[in-house]
Amino acid sequence: MSEEPARNISGGESGGGVDAGFEPEAAGTRAAVVVDRLGELYWQKSYGGREPFECLVRTILSQNTSDAASQPAYDALVERFDPAAVEGVDPDRALADGESSPADLAEALAAARRETIADTIAPAGLHNQKSRVLQTAAERVLAAYGSVAGFDEFVATADYDEVRETLLDFDGVGPKTADCVLLFAAGRDGVFPVDTHVHRIYRRLGIAPRDADHEAVRAVLEEEVPGEKCGFGHTASIQFGREYCSARKPACLDGPEACPLADVCDQVGVDPATGEVVDPADAAGEG
Repeated sequence: MSEEPARNISGGESGGGVDAGFEPEAAGTRAAVVVDRLGELYWQKSYGGREPFECLVRTILSQNTSDAASQPAYDALVERFDPAAVEGVDPDRALADGESSPADLAEALAAARRETIADTIAPAGLHNQKSRVLQTAAERVLAAYGSVAGFDEFVATADYDEVRETLLDFDGVGPKTADCVLLFAAGRDGVFPVDTHVHRIYRRLGIAPRDADHEAVRAVLEEEVPGEKCGFGHTASIQFGREYCSARKPACLDGPEACPLADVCDQVGVDPATGEVVDPADAAGEG
């Protein structure tokens, strides 16, 4: 069992475990075998419990960066703008006569100077781009749902396909961000977000087609992994990608005993004999 962080910032509020059986020998597909094998390696997290707008903001900040970088940016954003955390409004913005303080984080972000948002979230990287995405998301939430509470209710209760389609229509929100909101906020079973680690690992394993895009990998995993294990499979696969199955130096280069999934992996794009590692799509011509 790997050492877990003191604070779980990606799962539910409690960060606790989930009572689920991980039995690779009983799994019905190779993808399910992989997830069950990961269940023997990593902490079994619970999902859901986050507020949807909070989760959307967190996930936007996490794009193309690590939790270690995005978490301070999120904390700074809340401290500066969220009326639930602080009194008043953005100190760089004076209230007009008769104007009230923002009611929630979306109102505060929509009213703030974009440069101030960018400065606040600078630790997350790409802060100018992310400040634009955050502000336009806040404006859309207010226009379509009236408040953060209205948006949160929509995500929690509306039809899955409607919610996903709506999230994907937000500027700067791709499939991974939408699926993370559905998983971490709504706690929906059967949602397997695909980031760069997941995309690489399941094509390298030979479970998804070598040239599959992110959406094609997601379709395979959501079909072949039990719904209640998709959330765990997502986070555990990311951890596995960081510890074992990295892009350039996967553990299998040191021999099959170095990787806990060696016996269920096709090593697509990896040649231990030469040490050559390529993207699975570039190995499409190999046997």
